[in-house]
Amino acid sequence: MDSSKIINLILAVFLPPISVFLVKGWGKECIIDIVLTICIFFPGMLYAIYTVLKED
Repeated sequence: MDSSKIINLILAVFLPPISVFLVKGWGKECIIDIVLTICIFFPGMLYAIYTVLKED
């Protein structure tokens, strides 16, 4: 695991939409994470962690 992925994982815990934006850019994934984070914080955080770990 490189340092950028570790930083993105830390951001995914505290600021999920920012983490998804840095990994995927502005798109469908970012909008989904913003909606999940606004509704309830925990699903947004899980989706961000999933997105960061899935990205290659």
